[in-house]
Amino acid sequence: MKAARFDYRRPADILGATAALADEGAKPIAGGQSLGPMLNLRLARPSCVVDISRLPELRRVEERPDGILYGAALTHAEFEDGAVPDPTPGFLARVAHGIAYRAVRNRGTIGGSLAHADPAADWPTTLAALGACVHLAGPAGARELPVEAFILGAFETALMPGEIITGVSVPRRSARARFGYRKSCRKLGEFAEAMCAVLVDPETGTQRLAIGATEARQVVIADARAALGAPETVDEILREAGLAADPAMFRLRREVVRQAIAALDNESQPA
Repeated sequence: MKAARFDYRRPADILGATAALADEGAKPIAGGQSLGPMLNLRLARPSCVVDISRLPELRRVEERPDGILYGAALTHAEFEDGAVPDPTPGFLARVAHGIAYRAVRNRGTIGGSLAHADPAADWPTTLAALGACVHLAGPAGARELPVEAFILGAFETALMPGEIITGVSVPRRSARARFGYRKSCRKLGEFAEAMCAVLVDPETGTQRLAIGATEARQVVIADARAALGAPETVDEILREAGLAADPAMFRLRREVVRQAIAALDNESQPA
């Protein structure tokens, strides 16, 4: 099947992009790894596609004392290959390496992953665990939100009409920081059925846990001391989050969360 007819625009700057996206029915595109298939299946029928892939502001990398601000149009492959600096001890490259297939990683972008808000995507869960923030720009100006506040549900975000993601800021983590990440897929490169990311940074006292691949938004525990200290509390976390209705999925999620916690000690360095 082919996409329905649409207009195409390539603005020169963020202001032009937000102006074009203010029109009802307009959709942004960068890597196109999510929107492209939806266009071809006619699940999405925008009146206009606004190409933001080459906007300089969305390709920047800005080092800050407390972390790094990444432009939204940076690709998964650029993180995987170390083409951009990492404010963590290699956590971003490790996660990027496990996203889908190399062809997808070459085109897909970190901002696009967040905007699509697929519960089974790697970046939303990872960035929520790392305490990252999403930077937005629109007709009303610029703002930023923590990842867990930006994603409202499955394929649902806090983006306002005419707004785009301009970047993602990831906090700097110490050399002693540890990160555990596990996901369960039926087939390598396919969508995850269960997913969990855990961060422990002794120097800042940070202990965060995020559970993805749910039917809604990620479950984020900003203070995960109880879960990390007593793995048996994982059952209670899943039940409180409404993730225990299906016995088989409950067992799978419990195992993935426990494996992510165990990986804190087994994978202190990137694979």
